[in-house]
Parts: sequence; C-alpha cells; structure tokens
Amino acid sequence: MRTLFFIGLWLPMLLMAYPSDSARRTYAVVFYNVENFFDTENDSLTSDDEFTPDGLRHWNKFRLNQKSKNIARTIVSSCGWSLPSVVGLCEVENELVLKNLCRYTPLKEFNYKFIHYDSPDSRGIDCAFLYRPSDFEILYSRPVRLVFEKSSSTTRDILYVKGVLGGDDTLHFFVNHWPSKYGGGAATIGRRAAAARLLRSLTDSVIGFQPSAKIIIMGDFNDTPDDPSLIEQLGACQSFENCSSGLVNVSHKMAGSLGRGSQKFNGKWSVIDQFIVSTSFYNMESVYSVKDAEIVWEDFLLTTDETYTGKRPFRTYHGMKYEGGFSDHMPIRLFLKKK
Repeated sequence: MRTLFFIGLWLPMLLMAYPSDSARRTYAVVFYNVENFFDTENDSLTSDDEFTPDGLRHWNKFRLNQKSKNIARTIVSSCGWSLPSVVGLCEVENELVLKNLCRYTPLKEFNYKFIHYDSPDSRGIDCAFLYRPSDFEILYSRPVRLVFEKSSSTTRDILYVKGVLGGDDTLHFFVNHWPSKYGGGAATIGRRAAAARLLRSLTDSVIGFQPSAKIIIMGDFNDTPDDPSLIEQLGACQSFENCSSGLVNVSHKMAGSLGRGSQKFNGKWSVIDQFIVSTSFYNMESVYSVKDAEIVWEDFLLTTDETYTGKRPFRTYHGMKYEGGFSDHMPIRLFLKKK
C-alpha cells in the first residue's frame, strides 16, 4: 500500500515536471541488481524451484506483483525529478517479468521498452536493458557468452547495446553481472578475471573500430573498484588524469562514502555495483560530459539492521522471511550532461 500511495502522489507531478525532449540537457543512467526477479512458473531447465508457489519461498503472483511495483518505484525515484533514460538490470529471470514491469506498473506511463536475452546461468537469471525510446534510439544489441576454460560451469552473458542518446551521440553500453564469491573469494577470483578479460576484449574491439567511441560499462561486478579484476584485467583507472587504458571507474568516490555502499554483507558495506566509462567522454569534442557515479540512497530502500548496526537494504526476503521489500543491492546512477 505504501508503494501505491507513493506512486499515486508523485506520478502526476513527475509527468508535469519532466522536460520536453527539446529542453533536455541532462540524461540519467541507472543500474540496479533487483535480486531474484522471478516469475511464478517452474522452468524445468533452470534451478528456479524455490521461486514457485510450491517452493521454499512460496513465491506467488501477489509477491511477484509487489516486487514489480517496488522495482518501478525505485526506477521512478532514482534520479529526483528526472527519469532515467537508460536502466541496466540484473537478476532478471525472463522476458515475462520485464513485460509485466513495463506494461502493468507506472513505468507504462513513461513508455519504457526493454532488451533481454536468455543466458545459460544455472538459476536462469540474466541482465536486461530498459530504455525510453524518446531519449535513446536502439541501433544494435547482442548477448556475449562467457565460457570458462576447463570448466562446465555457466554464468550470465554480458549484454551489449548500441544506440543514440538524445539524437546527438552514439553510446555503447555493456551490462554485467560477474560471477559471485559463492564458494570463497579466492576460489572464484579466476572466474571474475575471465569476465574482466572478456569485457576488455569487447571494449578494445569497439575502440579499435572507433577510437572516440563513448562507452558506458555498468554492472554488479562482485568485486570492488580496487580489486585486481577491475584494475589489472579490465584496466579501469581511478581517474581520468594519466589514464592510458581508455577506461575510468567513476565509482571510486562511492567507495569513500561514509557508512555507505551498494551492498552490505556481514555488517560491512562495499561498492560492487559500478559505472566505468571511456576516457573519450573527457575529450573537448564530446557531446556529453560525465559526473561521478552516485548511490541512490533513499530511506524507503533501507531498513534497520537488527543483526549489526545502522541500516541495511530492505529486501524481498531476509533469510527465508518474506519482508516485501526491494533488493539486497542499492541502485546506482550516472548523469550525462550535454555540453
């Protein structure tokens, strides 16, 4: 009910406040790990049994609809009086939940469309891309498969999307959800390193074809900005100055936010959801400039941490208990300003 009240109160004002396309000077990009956005059907080809009506979590249509409304509320609220032109998502099961999100929540008022491909992840969760056609024109998209050498394990594809923002400039997006640390950080470090090397090869291909290409990488990397996968394998610099790799991690300052992060694990906040951009955004001839990434830190996305101190993300489930919340991750945002 709180979600419906919020949407009913703010939606009319947001519709009136949202500027016309001709007046746009700033565009927002959001990334959000929505945590277990499953439908209610049992897919015999994936391990989604617990998210079914008869499963351990008793996942039903009411809870799915509540989850969809919560995600819509988060997206609409993520950038103040602006709406994100582009939203990268991860932990999305399939096209059905995205259709429900775009057609049967307040997102339908803003004409959001989506891009999604099924990946070979064992749980059946994928990356997805939402966009407003009035802001972003799709030119091309494809999933990129990550294959581990000498291993039969699978993970999420990297989602590549190319399009034109604001009718002005072509942007290249890569949406990521790298392998988790389940089984131990040291034991899984090679899997994230492999994801980083694949992503680096993809960005090198884009830059090799067009040296001035504007690239935005976003995702849940399951590593922090200081970890080897991002610094060594991907080559993401901490700042634009003296950056020879062509990629800058604009999420470093988020890691320095006092008592904040994009995820809280064992009482400690960390920044594993990040934006990384190409240095071409810093060139004088670039149509858009970029600001440092920010954590979307709204009270309704948080709840009291009764195990540790302070706040924690307000989740759909806390353990096996249904809370009716949002996600175990905080959304992050990035603003592109027309020069």
